[in-house]
Amino acid sequence: MALNKLKKLFADEEENLVGTEDEYYSISEDDALKEADKTGNKMILLEPRAYSEAQQIADHLKNRNSVVVNLKRVTSDQAKRIIDFLSGCIYSIGGKMQKIGVGIYLCTPKNVNIQGKITDDSEKSKNSNTENIDW
Repeated sequence: MALNKLKKLFADEEENLVGTEDEYYSISEDDALKEADKTGNKMILLEPRAYSEAQQIADHLKNRNSVVVNLKRVTSDQAKRIIDFLSGCIYSIGGKMQKIGVGIYLCTPKNVNIQGKITDDSEKSKNSNTENIDW
């Protein structure tokens, strides 16, 4: 008798859980973007055209998003000012900045761990004692 009561109890619970795994694990793209906004899981790609856009980059970092900054569209003086500004911002939030190419930097907040390093060809030739040979 008690066994039948237990079966009824669990059968009712199973009926409430009926659904496919896809329904259970699926999330809409809008919900995923909202969740990424809350947790800072975005990778933002920016090409500033003026120093005034540096604050926008800092705002993304404050929201715990990673930012790839391409400085090829600004003058070298503006690029230096942007890097100086971002260096201060990144220091204040405990983040990191890594050069990943000529004029391209990866800026990350504290919640992102960067592994590995990309070396520049010009750094390689400065550090080696061998002649540059064109292959």
